[in-house]
Amino acid sequence: MISKRVPVEPIVLDDATAAALLPPRPRRGHKGTFGKLLVIAGSVDYAGAALLVCTAAGRAGAGLVTLATPESLQPLFAAKVVEATTLSLPEDDVEEVDPEDALARILDHDHDALVVGPGLRPSLSMTELIRGLLAPDEDGEPSPAVLDAEALRSLATVDGWPSEVAAKCVLTPHVGEFLRLRAADGKDPDKLGDLVFDDERRLAAAREAAREWGQVVVLKGARTVIAEPDGRSAISPFENPALASAGTGDVLAGTIGALLAQGLDTFDAAQLGVYLHGMAGEAVRARIGDSGLLASDLTAELPLARKKLAALLPAADPSLRG
Repeated sequence: MISKRVPVEPIVLDDATAAALLPPRPRRGHKGTFGKLLVIAGSVDYAGAALLVCTAAGRAGAGLVTLATPESLQPLFAAKVVEATTLSLPEDDVEEVDPEDALARILDHDHDALVVGPGLRPSLSMTELIRGLLAPDEDGEPSPAVLDAEALRSLATVDGWPSEVAAKCVLTPHVGEFLRLRAADGKDPDKLGDLVFDDERRLAAAREAAREWGQVVVLKGARTVIAEPDGRSAISPFENPALASAGTGDVLAGTIGALLAQGLDTFDAAQLGVYLHGMAGEAVRARIGDSGLLASDLTAELPLARKKLAALLPAADPSLRG
């Protein structure tokens, strides 16, 4: 059998490339048509992370977004999220989930994709819950998931974690989180080189990690790199210092999660999510300049970015046009 050659050169994302990835929007679709996203995020100290993920997911087209949170925090979040619903997770103690019961409640909830990690409180019980969510499912493959922030930190504490993850995932580390995960693999972070300014090393490092982990890797930063385990990769063209602001990564996680829920595979969802996020950042930067951007500024720009991309599609395919 002749194996399919995987392109060595990365794709440099542009409007046309991103537009071709847009999921369809049938005229007679309903909220179930456009995907159900379950978000496991937030804590007392990082409530904003969960709210940003949920808002971004809705703005990126998810039909129904549900925020799962420890039951002691459910009243707090229910009062803050407007369009999203909430799911309370059983606890052993205040803000300390019971991993077994929480996992059962999550698996019983109808969803198409997950976002796990932004703003979660670090704990052994949360690590156990995350491992359970990503492990092989008796009824088939677990839901695809975006793993960010505390989910990545938790994985870095588990020996041989890639072998335990059956779900198809998009990992979205910033450089510090990426280095922590590689250190957990036994790599010397000092030998990985400059992963902030050296684009060749960033690309090589993301590709190697994606291949070894068997998951899509989004190495965040200027000219974000998206790498697929089979060797494919893409690079975002955006270098925007205005995005160096707390919470912008939560918006990205919600955007990619929404696209997974709408049926895109992990590599396509990561590419399109990164590009829409970059477009939103450029739109805000054009108004206010290189500083002062708040993560919440990005969310309203996401559907406008999608509309701009949809306008590039052929008129003969109205299901994709905004």
